[in-house]
Amino acid sequence: MSGPDHPSEPAEAPIDRAEELLERVRVARARLETLQGGDAAEEAVEVVRELADIAKEVEAELARARKQADADA
Repeated sequence: MSGPDHPSEPAEAPIDRAEELLERVRVARARLETLQGGDAAEEAVEVVRELADIAKEVEAELARARKQADADA
């Protein structure tokens, strides 16, 4: 459990976050695959922006995991 009395989080927490991010990527990919027609370009740009945001979250999670690993070492 995390918090002041338990500085490290449960082992499942990073896995849960990774699975959540992966699901968001899958949803965005599915949206991209279904785009057609005149409005497709605008929506595709929106989906790409969403993917960029997810990528930033992945980078943050990796940095957090590295920091935690260094603290545990």
